Parts: sequence; C-alpha cells; structure tokens
Amino acid sequence: MDVLPMVKTLDERLKTLQTQRSNWEKHWQELADFMLPRKADITKKRQQGDKRTELIFDGTAIHAVELLSSSLHGMLTSPVSPWFSMRYRDPELQNNDAANEWLELSLDQMYQAFNRSNFQQEIHELFYDLVVFGTAALFVDKDEDGLRFNTRHIAEICISENALGEVDTVYRKFEMTARAMAQRFGEDVLPDIAKKDFEKDPYKRHNIIHAVYPRGESKGGVGKQKAVASVYYHADTLQLLSEGGFDSFPFMVPRFVKDSVSTYGRSPSMNALPDVKMLNKMSEVTIRAAQKQIDPPMMAPDDGFVLPVRTTPGAINFYRSGTRDRLEPLQIGANNPLGLAMENERRNAINKAFYVDQLMMSPGATMTATEVLQRNEEKMRILAPVLGRLQSELLQPLIERSFSLLLEARMLPAPPEELQGQDIEIEYVSPMAKAQRLTDLQSMLRGFEVMMQVAEIAPVMDYLDTDKLVQYLVEVTGIPARVIRSPDEVAEIRDQQAQAAELQAAQQDAMMDAEVTNKIAPMVKAVQQ
Repeated sequence: MDVLPMVKTLDERLKTLQTQRSNWEKHWQELADFMLPRKADITKKRQQGDKRTELIFDGTAIHAVELLSSSLHGMLTSPVSPWFSMRYRDPELQNNDAANEWLELSLDQMYQAFNRSNFQQEIHELFYDLVVFGTAALFVDKDEDGLRFNTRHIAEICISENALGEVDTVYRKFEMTARAMAQRFGEDVLPDIAKKDFEKDPYKRHNIIHAVYPRGESKGGVGKQKAVASVYYHADTLQLLSEGGFDSFPFMVPRFVKDSVSTYGRSPSMNALPDVKMLNKMSEVTIRAAQKQIDPPMMAPDDGFVLPVRTTPGAINFYRSGTRDRLEPLQIGANNPLGLAMENERRNAINKAFYVDQLMMSPGATMTATEVLQRNEEKMRILAPVLGRLQSELLQPLIERSFSLLLEARMLPAPPEELQGQDIEIEYVSPMAKAQRLTDLQSMLRGFEVMMQVAEIAPVMDYLDTDKLVQYLVEVTGIPARVIRSPDEVAEIRDQQAQAAELQAAQQDAMMDAEVTNKIAPMVKAVQQ
C-alpha cells in the first residue's frame, strides 16, 4: 500500500522534533537513574521487572523528589479539599440566584467526575515527571464513564510551540500489540505485517505514532472539522491507522521553569544533579570504608599458619603453640569524620534545591499563628513563579477542557437560556491559593485595626463600605455562595428591620406619652377641683 503524502509529511516533522529533543535524552536518562529509577528507560532499553537502583547509594534525592511532587499535588490539586471554583465574568450574574445555582451544581458535577476518574493517580505521576524532567504531559479525553486522564512518559513525546510559546503540537511514539491494534483501529486498516501477527502472534508489539497538531484551514471529512487534528499511523510501514480530531487541544504540557530559547523545561533535579552524583559516590566510598572497618583485612605471619585463613563466625585458625604468631586486623583508618561532614553538606544542598526546608516543619517545632503565616508567605514567594506557570499551562486548560467535555457529553445540567454565551472565569481555591488569600486577609485586618485606633480621634470609619467588606471576606475565605443571601434578600431584611425599629420607636414614644399623661392627670384633676 502506498504511503499517503500526509503521513509522510507527519513522519518527516517527527524526525525533526526527535533531532531537536536528542540533546535532552541523555540528561533525562541520568536524572531518572539517580532520582526516578522506575522511569529510567529513556535511552536505556530495559525489560519489565529489571533492577533499576544499581547506581543509587543514597536515597536523599529520591525522598526529596517525593516530597516536592507530593507537596505540589496537595497544594494545587488536593484530593481532600476543593481546588478550583468558577464564577461569571459579568458582575450582574454573580448576584443572579438562578445563575449561581446552575454554576454550583455544575461545579459539584465536575468534582464528582474527577473523583470517579483516575485523575488523582495520573496527576500525581505528572508532578513526579515535572519535578524530575522539567516537562510533563497529561492527555485528557472522555469515555463512557466521564473523563479519562493519562500521563505520558517523557520518553514517548516530542513537542513543539506556537508563536506565543504555547505547546500546540505533540507527537507520541508508543507500542501496541497486534491484538490491541485490531481492537482499537479495526483489522481492515492494519498493515500486512500486523495482520499476520494478529493471526499468529497477537501479543507481538508494534510501534505506533500519534500526532496531535493544529489542523489549520483544512476542513471536511470525519473528524476533519475539528480544530485539532489527531492522526495514528504505523511507525515502520507509515500506513495510516486512524484520522480524527478534537475541539480543543487534549494535551496539557506544563514546564517547571523554561527559558525563552528551549521548548522543554528545566527542573530542580537538574540543579541538584551534581550534588546528587557526588553524594552517591561519597556514600559508596563510605559504605566500603565501613565494611572494611567492620570486617577488616587480616594480617598473618608468613609462617606457622595452616592456610587458608578463616574469618567466618566460629571459624578456627591453627598456629604454632608457644609462639606469639597470631592473626591481627589491618588498621586502615576507615573512620573519616571529614567525609561524613561533606556528605551532610551535599544532603543539605540537595534539600535546598527541592525546597525541603520550606515544605517541612522541623520535628517537634511549635509555631504561633503569626509564624505559620510568615512561613506560608515565604513558601509562596519561593514557589510563586512555578505556581504561576502551572496555573497557565496545566490547571487552566485542564479545567476548561474537562468542563467542555462534560458539557458535550451532557453530564452537566443544561444552562438556562440567559446564560448562553456568557463567559465563566476559573478561580483557584487550592490550599496554596487559600494561603495567599489568608495572607491578604491578614494584611487587611492589620489595616482595619489601625483604622479603629484612628477612629477614636477622627471619623475615619465613614470611609469603610461594610457591604463591600463582606463581599471581600466571602471571596477571600471561600464561603460558598449558596449560604450567602442575595443583595435583594439583604435589602428586604434591612427594610423589615427598619420598619420594626420605627414601630418599636413609635411604641416607646406612645408609652412615654402615656406615662407622662398618667403623671400629669392627678395634677390636672387637683387644679380643676
């Protein structure tokens, strides 16, 4: 079968991207060898079940990677608390009860879809890749149960950016069995070699390419009306297997940090790699020195002994009676406090590279609320550039695509007619976002205390709008909108309170008038007499 020009063009583009990525592969392999060994199969071809920790003599870096990735997971996409919300861009809709009810119901359905899916385990893998390799890829699509997430190994993907620096092209090279290919694409479209394997050796694996890229101006055909093209083809025969598309880009490709020249990102692991390699080498030497100290080499006289020398527990060595000839350990000076101090220095440097000091409290430390806030402020200052990039490259497109997929699948309530075409903004309420807002709240409260002190000598409280203050507190503290009364309800309650106050005042005036009348009546009666 002839190769289609489109597939040939895609394969040529893939080779170009692979050439651009080749300089990163050795670096990624070295990073994985020392800090993420279960994914250390980028340039090394390993079989499933092979040992992958043969180069590691110290686990400091591995534990630091686990801490930072878990911290990012908990701070940004916590599995135990809400981490995003939605609101209308139009301020008038924010006071619309029906609109808010639909938005909160949709938000609940989204969280249920995330919880039903494999989101939490896949996003955790993504943070591992991000911390070690500096670049990660998450594929988001729908299935019969809702949403489906898959973190793709860095070894499988090649990426490209558009003019705005956004990743809009992903090529993925992966393996599928002949049996899985027939199930996924149909037996009719398989190349001849795959058809033969499907009949004789269905579990033989084949290389598949999945190209996802902007379609451009080409339209028409099944799936070709979509804005993003999706093409599967056989890597060896270049035979087309499937062609379709997506309404939005299905890959989220965050970078930990990135310069203006590189397409792929850089990570804390890259900064820590020299210290990690040095610590591993020093630990290896220390282990050998300790082994020699515990089980030292032996010195024996050149005569009088029956060889070989036995050093196992309970062993007996014979020497001439009446002589001082005996076995003695060789003093090699294995106890090296300077080496241990240098190892601790390297461990501290590795922990600093992964922000361990900022992410973990000291054992047994007791802090006041002010100290906790100061620690959170320090944490946010350090991680702010990273978190900002993750919001724009991961969280924002993730939530937008998930919302669109659920709405398309009719797994969200139908919006009211008045909400058609209305823009919705994403608001982050993750623990890190809450910490930032609480810091702002703390600053506002300090200012409020100053105003209260000044109010004793000047009427400064007249400048404070209490209604806006309440709205700010609701926004900062994350109080659900469904427990907050609408402005119309508040106005009605205030009118009722004002009427009740007027009625009470009138009743008090009447009572005072009656009391005065009762006091004056005897005097009037006496005068009349």
